[in-house]
Amino acid sequence: MGKDSRLILDPLADNNPITIQVLGICSALAITAELEASIVMSISVLFVLGVGNVVISLMRNIIPSKIRIIVQLIVVATLVIIVDLVLKAFAYELSKTLSVFVGLIITNCIIMGRFEAFALGNGPWRSFLDGIGNSLGYAVILIIVGFFRELLGSGTLLGIKILGDPVAKTGLYAYGYENNGFMLLSPMALIVVGIIIWVQRSRNKALIED
Repeated sequence: MGKDSRLILDPLADNNPITIQVLGICSALAITAELEASIVMSISVLFVLGVGNVVISLMRNIIPSKIRIIVQLIVVATLVIIVDLVLKAFAYELSKTLSVFVGLIITNCIIMGRFEAFALGNGPWRSFLDGIGNSLGYAVILIIVGFFRELLGSGTLLGIKILGDPVAKTGLYAYGYENNGFMLLSPMALIVVGIIIWVQRSRNKALIED
C-alpha cells in the first residue's frame, strides 16, 4: 500500500481519530442523537480539516514558530465561520440544531492535532490527503453512532419513520416494541463508541494496550 493511500485508509481503521487516538469525543457525544446532524457535522469537519491542512501546509515556511498556534486558530476559525454562514443560508433549521457545536469545531482536537503534527511538516497534497483521511475516520464513527442512536431512540432515520408509528402502533410497535429513550441521552453515545472500540480491538489484537 502506497504512502498516500495510507493517509486515507489508516484513519478509517487502525488509526481512527476517535476510537484509537481518542480525539473529538465531545462532538460525538453532543450531536449524534440525530443522523442528519451527524452527517452535516462530518461534512463540516471534512471541509475545515481538508482545506485547513492545505492552507497551513502552504504557509508552513513563513509561520514563526512562536505564533504558530495563533495562526492555526485563525485559519480554522475562518473556515468555521464559512461553514456556519453556509448552514444558516441553506439549512437554517439544522444550523439552529447544531448551534454552538459548529463553533466548537475550532477547538476540535483532531483539527489542531493534524495542523500541528502533519500539515506543518508536509506538502499541500499529502496534507490534503491526511485531512481527508482523518475527517473521514471521524465521520464514520459519528455516522455509525448517529445511526443507532436515532434508530433505537426515536425509531427514525433522517426523520423518516423506519420502525413504524409509535402512536398508531404500526410496524414493530404493533408487537410491543418501544423506543429506547436512553439512546437520546449523551452518555449512550459514549457507550456506543465504547462498543465500536471493543469490536475494533477484538478484530485487531495489536490495538490492545498492555
